[in-house]
Amino acid sequence: MAQRLIQFPLTYSSSPHSTMTSLTLGSAASRLLPSAAAANSAAKLSLYCPHSVKLFRSSPLISHLFLPQKGAAAASRLLRSRSSSYSTVTKCFASDPEQLKSAREDIKELLKTKFCHPILVRLGWHDAGTYNKNIEDWPQRGGANGSLRFEIELKHAANAGLVNALQLLLPLKDKYSGVTYADLFQLASATAVEEAGGPKIPMKYGRVDVSGPEQCPEEGRLPDAGPPSPAAHLRDVFYRMGLNDKEIVALSGAHTLGRSRPERSGWGMPETKYTKDGPGAPGGQSWTVQWLKFDNSYFKDIKERRDAELLVLPTDAVLFEDPAFKEYAEKYAADQEAFFKDYAEAHAKLSNLGAKFDPPEGFSIDEGTSQPQPEKFVAANYSTGKA
Repeated sequence: MAQRLIQFPLTYSSSPHSTMTSLTLGSAASRLLPSAAAANSAAKLSLYCPHSVKLFRSSPLISHLFLPQKGAAAASRLLRSRSSSYSTVTKCFASDPEQLKSAREDIKELLKTKFCHPILVRLGWHDAGTYNKNIEDWPQRGGANGSLRFEIELKHAANAGLVNALQLLLPLKDKYSGVTYADLFQLASATAVEEAGGPKIPMKYGRVDVSGPEQCPEEGRLPDAGPPSPAAHLRDVFYRMGLNDKEIVALSGAHTLGRSRPERSGWGMPETKYTKDGPGAPGGQSWTVQWLKFDNSYFKDIKERRDAELLVLPTDAVLFEDPAFKEYAEKYAADQEAFFKDYAEAHAKLSNLGAKFDPPEGFSIDEGTSQPQPEKFVAANYSTGKA
């Protein structure tokens, strides 16, 4: 039986890859300056510096970036003369804020063509959900650190199919080399929720990546969908992450998106009237009729249980059986606004678990901007099933 962390089934499926020798990009080796910032590199140094200034001195790019009409030797002399002042004014971030903003726009376009909202949400969750609050040291404590890009962790049973999510994002990682994997995974997850009509997630960025597969967490930190004692199991796993009953129930509500595929998770029908025509690869069983729309339908459908073609896992059913969980599940079934509020807070908290931030306080890419409400999904455009 496959493990699943409140599993987000897939809406997009590319060709499966049984083995992967390396998932890090070859072009990542040439990240002296983020390409999106090249035109204003001197200004960007005050925000983002992935390497020390002395590395820039030997870069073949330096003559073009700083002194287009001079030679590399002159540029090197200029940097040597300024290196001490740079060291006192430069603040290095793990990710370039401007590249994050651009990557977010590309993710929105990806969502419009691939309808991959659920799998991107799941990717962010599974990278963060390995966090153990009882372990202080990073990265041994797990959490949102980009470790899920490595083959050893992708092969964990709970992560079946997530290689497809990684393959969707690798071109963006190549394009935006100044963004960490950890930030990209969480950016994609939050953007997918928002673009599906869900709440705006109060995200912060600056997560540092682990450097190698030896820093991946051991298998077994993500919960099972069908344990013998579902309520106790959910609490064991999510309390270990530092989350409470309200956050467990709120986060479960993200099952309003997506499908479960039996060949990956061991749960669900091969297809239903709601999933047989896709979008993306057809098949699987969804929790809700409108499975690409983020709303409170999950709680309503689990409570009513009137449609045999909608999925109800043991960890879903227990939300209306356990007295403490039921209080919140009933509330969210009746009040979507309350669900959105609590979900946004819980998702943001989950996305920060275990992360090491640079700068330590993190940073927002929404400060000083007015965020328009995302266009709401019309589920009839994506599902041919009848309620």
